[in-house]
Amino acid sequence: MTPPAATPQGSVVLSADALGRLMPMFLICDAQGRIDALGPTMKKILGGEAALGALLTSHFTLRVAQTEEGDSPDHVAGTRRRLHLVLRARPEIVLRGSSVELGEGRVLINLTFGIHLAEAVRAFDLTETDFAASDMAIELLYMAEANVAVLGELGALTSRLEMARRTAEAQALSDPLTGLANRRGLDQAIDAEMAALAQGGSAFAVAHLDLDYFKQVNDTLGHAAGDHVLMIVAQRLTRELRRGDIVARTGGDEFLLLLRGGTDEAALRRLGERLIHRLEQPYTFEGKTCQISASIGIAVSLPIEEAADHGQQTQRLMEAADRALYAAKRGGRGRCVMAGEIGAG
Repeated sequence: MTPPAATPQGSVVLSADALGRLMPMFLICDAQGRIDALGPTMKKILGGEAALGALLTSHFTLRVAQTEEGDSPDHVAGTRRRLHLVLRARPEIVLRGSSVELGEGRVLINLTFGIHLAEAVRAFDLTETDFAASDMAIELLYMAEANVAVLGELGALTSRLEMARRTAEAQALSDPLTGLANRRGLDQAIDAEMAALAQGGSAFAVAHLDLDYFKQVNDTLGHAAGDHVLMIVAQRLTRELRRGDIVARTGGDEFLLLLRGGTDEAALRRLGERLIHRLEQPYTFEGKTCQISASIGIAVSLPIEEAADHGQQTQRLMEAADRALYAAKRGGRGRCVMAGEIGAG
């Protein structure tokens, strides 16, 4: 029996299989740069045994880190030389590693995916068994994916919270029955118009509308019928108003209208009369028909100074619209009265 060859002290001899278990992504190249051996994971990446004998540069574009001696990136040999190898088949995947000389021009290269781990796992269907037992790649991948998942959940939660905030704000500014603005919503809009007016913006008008004979609907047909009529009233008002106008329900059968884009009193009167006519059209609820009317008072904003108290100006405007409404009621209902007609503005 021939005794085994002596191994120099300090040297280690490993078979390619043993080396592959320790370093599944290793490559050994000969002096001509041809692949002489490779680990099991590298076989999976390069297409199996067919990669043996091929030039390393047929599979990779080499990037060798420069050293103080000015090494050329065309050479792979060297002690602990850092490498970047770009897969020609998948240029988006860059492997990192280092190389050591084995003697006789042969070079051992050990590689890892680095920051391109996730892309490589998907591209080559890699699993935990394709990495060395000491490699933290899969754990890092799990952590990265968990981080992405957490960030995704946080993003989704942020979106839901933002949507909930917007919904809450909208609900706080709207009437739940009709979907119109409520008093708070209209007050904000009027305040904005007053601020714009003080800066030289256009004048506007406010209309106070009160339904006539609405109580009889509730008394004779019930509150469900009354709610139905209110919703139809909201639809009719919205359809008749001009672009940019706002209608708000401020009480049981009371509405306030912010009328922008024109303050000609004759035109505003015609608008008010048209609204009354539209609201006087019959309403049907569960086969029963009812009719109502409306009284409207309209007041037009006056020029104000920038330093003026907007709150006081708004209060005066609303009071003028209220007085015009009461004048319409006293005049027999179903009427539109301009505040200027009763000496208030």
